[in-house]
Amino acid sequence: MKFITLKSRGGDYLLVAENVAWLRDYENGQTQVGMVGGAPLLVAGKIDDIAASILAQANAAE
Repeated sequence: MKFITLKSRGGDYLLVAENVAWLRDYENGQTQVGMVGGAPLLVAGKIDDIAASILAQANAAE
């Protein structure tokens, strides 16, 4: 299980990378992150930046 960190305007999220189901562009420079079996999270950053961050953290050497 690989944990990744995503920043939001209200605080940071620590989540399991494999549970990310989808990304959706949102207003005010934010992105919704869809979670398997849960409600979407609202994180700070554009969709391309969030996708790159998720991939980089998930593929980082252990």
